[in-house]
Amino acid sequence: MIVVTGAAGFIGSMLLRELQHRGYGDLVAVDDFSHPEKSHNLEGINLAQRVERSVFPEWIDANESLVQFIFHLGARTDTTEFNKAVFDELNVRSSQRIWERCAKYAIPLVHASSAATYGDGDLGYSDTDDALPYQLKPLNPYGESKNEFDKWALEQNAKPYFWAGLKFFNVYGPNEYHKGRMASVVFHAYNQITASGGMKLFRSHRPDYTDGGQLRDFVYVKDLCDVCIFLMEQRKHSGIYNLGSGKARTFLDLARATFNSMGKAEKIEFIDTPVDIRDKYQYFTEAPMGKLRGIGYAKPFHTLEEGVDDYVRKHLAKR
Repeated sequence: MIVVTGAAGFIGSMLLRELQHRGYGDLVAVDDFSHPEKSHNLEGINLAQRVERSVFPEWIDANESLVQFIFHLGARTDTTEFNKAVFDELNVRSSQRIWERCAKYAIPLVHASSAATYGDGDLGYSDTDDALPYQLKPLNPYGESKNEFDKWALEQNAKPYFWAGLKFFNVYGPNEYHKGRMASVVFHAYNQITASGGMKLFRSHRPDYTDGGQLRDFVYVKDLCDVCIFLMEQRKHSGIYNLGSGKARTFLDLARATFNSMGKAEKIEFIDTPVDIRDKYQYFTEAPMGKLRGIGYAKPFHTLEEGVDDYVRKHLAKR
């Protein structure tokens, strides 16, 4: 069995869909299935089992001989949530319980980390220095929780025989419809343009960046799925890896790509960044991808224009 946690969510459901597309069977979905707004994400996927998140560690104990691989993608990902206790339980302790069982039963593991661990980026975005996580200062409890687990994993003597922590950068793509405020800028841009003919971007509150000139490494979710499956099939070179496109682009670039894919004339307005996130807002992220390339991953990533066009035309426009 191949197990995916966070299965009803954005990345988890897309990974399950791609695994099925490639002919993998015996797929197990783990999540809190009490959220009906996410239920359609699993439509059309043939699942061997659905396992409630709350009993998953015990389920591993009972089924370890049948489990071939675990993708632990489930997490609390809201960067505007500041209750640290929520992240301590869902992102740290629950991940530790899964790791410990993977080590005990020799189950290979890929888990989701985040570029939010890098904070404001002043220390760079290197995934080759195992000492860096101890120096990083994430800007919110979500990033802190991911960094705490990264540090904990690196310190363990008992490890899965293969493991990889993936620092996801700014992911966009199908099946994020339930994420509300935390959905990608592409998703919000499409809906704003559809409703009003224009879209709003955050104004820059730093003199070294123009309005809309803030830079992010936007990565298409289908590229993430390709990398996850590559790691599952290879199962060597354990460690923490960046997972972005490798190329920072501006929010203006993203907006223009969205207008173009929709066949609409550009109409962009700038608004103030909300006060509750303004001092914790990243102005630049870019993933050095040499480490992943160095272990043999050679498939090109979608450019921003390619990814946005695929998402808009094949998914958003057909909803």
